Parts: sequence; structure tokens; C-alpha cells
Amino acid sequence: MKNYKMGILGKKVGMTQIFTDEGTVVPVTVVQAGPCTVVQVRTGDGGKYNALQLGFEEGKAKSFTKPLAGHFAKAKTPPFKFLREIRLPGEEIKGITVGQVIKADVFQAGDFVDVTGVSKGKGFAGVIKRHHFHGFPGSHGTHEYFRHGGSVGQHTFPGRIFKGLRMPGHLGSQQTTVQNLAVSRVIPEKNLLLIRGAVPGANGAYIVIKKAIKKKLRAAQAKGGK
Repeated sequence: MKNYKMGILGKKVGMTQIFTDEGTVVPVTVVQAGPCTVVQVRTGDGGKYNALQLGFEEGKAKSFTKPLAGHFAKAKTPPFKFLREIRLPGEEIKGITVGQVIKADVFQAGDFVDVTGVSKGKGFAGVIKRHHFHGFPGSHGTHEYFRHGGSVGQHTFPGRIFKGLRMPGHLGSQQTTVQNLAVSRVIPEKNLLLIRGAVPGANGAYIVIKKAIKKKLRAAQAKGGK
């Protein structure tokens, strides 16, 4: 499993800080990365894609639907609360079998990762908090209109509001990916990753950690002289 570094499932524990050898304070997010069990291996046969279906954190069998329970029974694995697919190139999926356990040591300090999770829900918010509008002037005749969104439509033509207009609405609670975060430290005996910076979601939320795509592409372009 030393060549496998494409992705793992985990849970956000919280944030703390560590010190570098030079004495610099680094804010990090503590992530419980694995252990994850391979529930299914998808190959490219028949025009399909290559992927591993990973399960994280065992649950009680009575809490799952019959189709899911049957899926886990077919794989001969315990039922898992968090089930996601990690796509892999064909050459990296070879040798990985159902039931194999993937742990945090697939990453090393200095690796760059993309972390995907559901952001914190902040309820109904106005345009200033949600979209960072500046608001109206605080003087010069402005009355009771300081934090409004302003005009939202046109005259007779087209006579409607365009889709995607920034307006008040529900803020947060959406799938979000933060890219190119550095792994500051790996604690393999506890399956912990210390990732520099903040990751999406509240403490205890499930997240997906994948090897950074853009860092890999930029490195390849630099190596090729582009």
C-alpha cells in the first residue's frame, strides 16, 4: 500500500497549533483519517471507471436499509456509516482487494491534499453576509435601506429575474472543497493527520481527503518546461 496515496475517508476532530523547528506557530486541523475498509473495487471493464469504494466508522446493522446491508454482506465487511468512492488510475488499483484496510500512513508530511466536506450551516443570511455586498451609504438621504440587495430586475423586457442572481438565502451547509492543503504531520499509530489550515465542516463531520490534483499538474508542467 505504499504507492497508494490518492484518497482516504476521515472525520474532522478539531483545530490546534504546532510549532516548527524554527519556532513558528502553525495552525492545523486534526483529522482522524481511517482506518478505512475497501468495500468494493470498480475496474474499467465495459467502459466503466476505476475506483475504490471505502467505508469508514462501523455502524449497527439494524440502522441500515436492506439494500445497504446486503451490499456489505456481499463484501463480507461490517456496515459503515460513511461510504464513498475514490477514483484511481488503472495502474494504482491493481493489487487492492475487497476487505483491505487503508490507514493514515498512506500520506506523509509534506504531501498536498484536497479536502471535501459539508460546510457549517449558518441559516438564512442577507446579501452582505452571504455575498459580501458593501451595502448603501450611511448618510446622504439613505433611509431604512442600508443592508438591502438593491434592484433585482429590469423593466418590461425581459420582465423577469435572471437565474443565479445573488440574493438572500440559506448560507452554508453545502459540499465544499478546499484545495492544496499541506499535511504538516502524520501520527500513524492513532490514524491522525495534522493538516495545515482549516477544512470544511464542524467538528465530528465526515470528510474526504484526496491527493491534490492541481499541485500534481503544476509539478508535471514545471518538469516538462511548460
